[in-house]
Amino acid sequence: MKGSYFIVPFSVTAHLITINFTLYLFTPDTYLNVLAIIGYNVAWLLTAVGLNFYNVERKERFITKFHKFLRHYLIFSLAYFALFALLKISFSVKYQLFVLAFLLFLLVFYRWFFFSVRRLYRIDGGNFINVVVIGNDRNIQSIQAIFNEPDFGYRYKGFFHNNHYKDAQYLGAIENSFEYIIKNNIEEVYCLVSQVSKKELQELISFADNNLKKLKLIPDNKGIFTRAMHAELFGNLPVLNLRGTPLEKNYAKYGKRAFDIVFSSLVIIFIISWLTPLLYIVTRLESRDPLFFKQIRHGYNKRSFWCYKYRSMVRNRDAHLKMCKKNDSRITRIGRVLRQTSIDELPQFFNVLRGDMSVVGPRPHMETHSLEYSHSVDKYLVRHFVKPGITGLAQIKGYRGEISKPSDIINRTRFDIFYLERWSFWLDCKIIYYTIGNALKGEEKAY
Repeated sequence: MKGSYFIVPFSVTAHLITINFTLYLFTPDTYLNVLAIIGYNVAWLLTAVGLNFYNVERKERFITKFHKFLRHYLIFSLAYFALFALLKISFSVKYQLFVLAFLLFLLVFYRWFFFSVRRLYRIDGGNFINVVVIGNDRNIQSIQAIFNEPDFGYRYKGFFHNNHYKDAQYLGAIENSFEYIIKNNIEEVYCLVSQVSKKELQELISFADNNLKKLKLIPDNKGIFTRAMHAELFGNLPVLNLRGTPLEKNYAKYGKRAFDIVFSSLVIIFIISWLTPLLYIVTRLESRDPLFFKQIRHGYNKRSFWCYKYRSMVRNRDAHLKMCKKNDSRITRIGRVLRQTSIDELPQFFNVLRGDMSVVGPRPHMETHSLEYSHSVDKYLVRHFVKPGITGLAQIKGYRGEISKPSDIINRTRFDIFYLERWSFWLDCKIIYYTIGNALKGEEKAY
């Protein structure tokens, strides 16, 4: 593998030089403060270590790295302002935002330039690794597509299989692979587990360990192993957790909870505090029913909790059984406005503050419907591995409100599972952004 040893130290050095030069150029007085200099650099490095920012992933695209960079830079920016407060340095918020924006431009330009140069370098034959595959079936096609991407720097030599193939990339029987790997300086070997015997697999593992080759196993059940998972060690026994979620990590779990507390508190203080008495007066003109409506819903791990809403329907015996339908006669006049703007959901921020719900997550369903869907919809209960939310990925994709046909709940469940497997803080922010936009412009299924 050529030219890869200095990527991380070069990137760290380039980033620190850019940061220090920019801050010295625009804030020379502040930069004379030794504690500030140390603080800026330590903040950048600690954030990078915490987020594993400088981990080199050969298969990582620019857009993926860019998302990681934005998360890194946001935390660094917060630390930047915190240092001003801690060191009691006077500053102009507008000017410092300009400095951070300029620094952001320089660092993004550097990342783009670095990726572009690395791509050209790999196309020209540098920083590549030689790979072969043991076995051949449809599962390997997606991996071969990655091998053929010039950005990633792989040189795919071909595959070995005990059945003879009339294919230019066929290299011979599996027993011939060891000699070929040694002679052609193959660094990574990908093996389809279903294509080799137990004895051949043991020989491959032993060969790779004894010859400093990386052996990567491709499972034989694509239906199971396409989902997010991680390995756990029970003693010396490796076990695959098929339902590992990002929110199982403490930093993610507590970070999401902290965001929920701050966000829900702001909504309660600045919106619900004055909206509630106003709605009480308005609804009293139409109905004597209580302003708040509560209903038992299923949440995290199927635990039941009281879910709160502003009342949008007249009192009725079917509230816990029947979903709201289009032109439902139970909806009040003010209730129709509340539902169309999603204002009726705002009291659920109290549920978020209590910890029953999160701002973003799968929408909680009535107990009767949860019981029904758990028997009729495949993997429905998986969505209960995370807290339910006021809004979710399924909702911004159009699957909100009434479930009128089986595909509605099936697709809703698929989006919910995708969310819990691929959760990130930025995904939550994106969902909140689109939810607010949809509420302002109105949605077809908001009734």
